[in-house]
Amino acid sequence: MMDEPRTDPSELRFGEALSQLESIVRELESGDLELEDSLERYQRGVGLLRACRDRLKDAEAKVTSLLEEIEQDAEDTR
Repeated sequence: MMDEPRTDPSELRFGEALSQLESIVRELESGDLELEDSLERYQRGVGLLRACRDRLKDAEAKVTSLLEEIEQDAEDTR
């Protein structure tokens, strides 16, 4: 069984989701899991990967927006 809590991946902070994903990858790579356990972890990993990608996409959008604001401020002061 998984040691990680069954929290919805979208509710986790990026670092927590990434840590759980890394743990799952190690478990899957070990080859020591039964088929059903492997499938369960793989499904959890897909959810965690999606959550991480969404967080990265959101962060990129925020950085882009902030850079555009800075550029606009610079143009306004010219």
